Amino acid sequence: MPQEPGAHEPPEPQHAPPTAPSPTSSGPAELGDLAALKALAQPRRQRILEHLTLHGPATSATLARALGLNTGSTSYHLRELARYGFVEETDGEEGPARSSPSQHRERWWRVVPGDRRFPPRSRQGPEMRHVMDELNHHAYAADLDLFERLQRESAEGDLWADAFPYSRGTIRLTLPELREFFEEYIALLNRYKRPESETPTDARTLLTRFLAFPVPPSLPAAAAAAAPAAVPAPTVDGDPECHDPAAHRPAHNRREADPS
Repeated sequence: MPQEPGAHEPPEPQHAPPTAPSPTSSGPAELGDLAALKALAQPRRQRILEHLTLHGPATSATLARALGLNTGSTSYHLRELARYGFVEETDGEEGPARSSPSQHRERWWRVVPGDRRFPPRSRQGPEMRHVMDELNHHAYAADLDLFERLQRESAEGDLWADAFPYSRGTIRLTLPELREFFEEYIALLNRYKRPESETPTDARTLLTRFLAFPVPPSLPAAAAAAAPAAVPAPTVDGDPECHDPAAHRPAHNRREADPS
C-alpha cells in the first residue's frame, strides 16, 4: 500500500490507506501495534479489504465467491480484521440488494474508515520494518493490477477515460514544509468526501494515491534538478498510466503543464 509522507514530531507517521482501522476521534491516529500490522499485511486480508473498499459491505460468502476463497477461511480473516478494528459488522443496507430473506442472520462486513498513520521508519524496529515492507509490496502490486485491469476493461467511448488526472514533478521543500504539504493534501481529500446519501448517481469511486520521497543521496543534486517533468496524462481512478515525457525544465519548484 502506497506510503504517504506525513509526520508528527520528528518525523511524523506515514499515512495509512483507507483500509486501516479507525480511531475513536476524528483526528489522525498512529497504527503502531505490531500484531495489528501483521494482521493487515496478510495477503488474503488485503484482498478482502480491497474488495470491501471498492464494492462496499459484503458477507463472507459473497467475498469468498468474488475472491475464489473458502468461506470458512474468509470468515476467519474477517474476524481477525475486526479484532484489530479494520472492519466491522453492519446491517448490510449499504451493500448489494439481497435476493431473498435468509432464515438465519447474515453477517455483513464493511471497512472502518479513518485517518491512520504508520510509524515513521526511524521508529520501526527490524520486525516491524519487515512487516511494513511486506505490506507495501502487496499494496503496490494490487494497485498496479487494478490499474492494468481498468486499462483492459475500459469501454470504447467512455468519457471517464479522459478524466483521470496524473502528474509527476519535483519540488524542493524543508521537512516542516513537507509535513504541511501532506496535511493540506489530506484536508483536500476530506473536503470532497461526503455521505453516500449525498453522492450523485453519476459519481464513481476514485482510488487516490500520494507518494513523495527525497531524491536518493547517490543521485547528484544537479541530475535530480534536471530530471524530466512529465506532462500530466489521463490516469485510471487516480493511478498513473503510461505517458509521454516532456518539459525537461531544470526548475526546482516545477509546475506541471496542463493535462494533455
